[in-house]
Amino acid sequence: MTSNLHLPGFLRRTLRSNEDDEEDDDLNLEDDGQPEDMRTTTSTSTSDTAQAHRESEIGSGHIIGGEAFENVGSGATPFNSLAEFDVGERSSFAKPTNDEPKKQKTYREIQFDRVMSANVVNMEELRKLSWNGIPYSYRALAWKILLGYVPTNSSRRATSIQRKRSEYQDSIAQHYDIPDDTRTQQEQETLRQVLVDVPRTAPEVPLFRNDRIRRSLSRLLYIWAMRHPASSYVQGINDLTTPLIVVFLSDYYDGGDVLDGHVMNQLTDEQLNEVEADVYGCLTNLLVGIQDHYTSDQPGVQRMVMRLEELVNRIDSDLCQHFADTGIEFIQFSFKWMNCLLLREFELPSVVRLWDTYISEKESGFEGFHVYVCAAFVCQFSAQLQSMNFDDLFAFMQDMPTSDWGDTEIEMLLSQAYVLSTLF
Repeated sequence: MTSNLHLPGFLRRTLRSNEDDEEDDDLNLEDDGQPEDMRTTTSTSTSDTAQAHRESEIGSGHIIGGEAFENVGSGATPFNSLAEFDVGERSSFAKPTNDEPKKQKTYREIQFDRVMSANVVNMEELRKLSWNGIPYSYRALAWKILLGYVPTNSSRRATSIQRKRSEYQDSIAQHYDIPDDTRTQQEQETLRQVLVDVPRTAPEVPLFRNDRIRRSLSRLLYIWAMRHPASSYVQGINDLTTPLIVVFLSDYYDGGDVLDGHVMNQLTDEQLNEVEADVYGCLTNLLVGIQDHYTSDQPGVQRMVMRLEELVNRIDSDLCQHFADTGIEFIQFSFKWMNCLLLREFELPSVVRLWDTYISEKESGFEGFHVYVCAAFVCQFSAQLQSMNFDDLFAFMQDMPTSDWGDTEIEMLLSQAYVLSTLF
């Protein structure tokens, strides 16, 4: 039996339970078409040939593959070796500075180049590549394709996106740029709620304190509500726009960090209108799969909270019992995780990396897989949580210590969530 000493406690217990039940055959991920080894290395002394060979074996599937899973606890697994994640190479959020020499494309970037430059993008290949993170120069277009906003056929892309941007401008004239006295009472209430929430959207990020960004955000949220009366606007939808805005703005800034808001000094009104229309279109498509999260009583969110409690009880029953003993209910801390998709728990660059994986999931990335991510997330702090009383525990859960998390920690979290998804 392979040693599991290096695994997080909740995964060691889960794996031990499965070994006792002799269900190892069910965990063979190779049968799902996943590559054998998703591990990478940060060694700079490896030759280009060896690097290409290694990354060709990495392929384009999930981080955890058959060989990686078989080696759990052996010292060669993503769970206990942060150095094995070549984060910067896969999903860097910032562009190189002008002082740095221009680097040759990595093997992974060459793979993206091949897939994205095809006359018709192969969606299955793009999903597999994107699951492990998307390089900044490909991210905006990859998200638009994966979310179904632009067609996979490159010859139709320009016409399609121009038509959608034009339709959005028509919606502004129809719904937003109208006299207030022509709006119904419900429409006025919706607009008031949007205008209250926009300044609360990522207020710690200078970009979202920019007046032009706030004006665009107000328009697109209100127009979305007017065109989706079944759910209308619900608090939390405003948070979902932030990764989209950051990624699409970054595309006009050569992949640079736009969070400081300096990009707004260079961005023209025409470019901002394009970003606004693209964010609206992608937000609309994203919400199609989770729309009952934002209807009356939010049944989708309630469903995810119950699923999380069920999962954590199976993974770490001691933690669940401690919650019960101290009077903490899952709905008290995880409702926000489901409603805002952990956007308030992580810094935006980390959320962008998280969304690379969510968007690449063929279905239910923002619902089904997100629950596994939340389960892995809370179980990571199990030992600390079980030592806390009600007041300390409640305060901790409202302000999780993730301010210093980056791509490496997100990669680890996604890896653990993927393992849990194969077990449960």
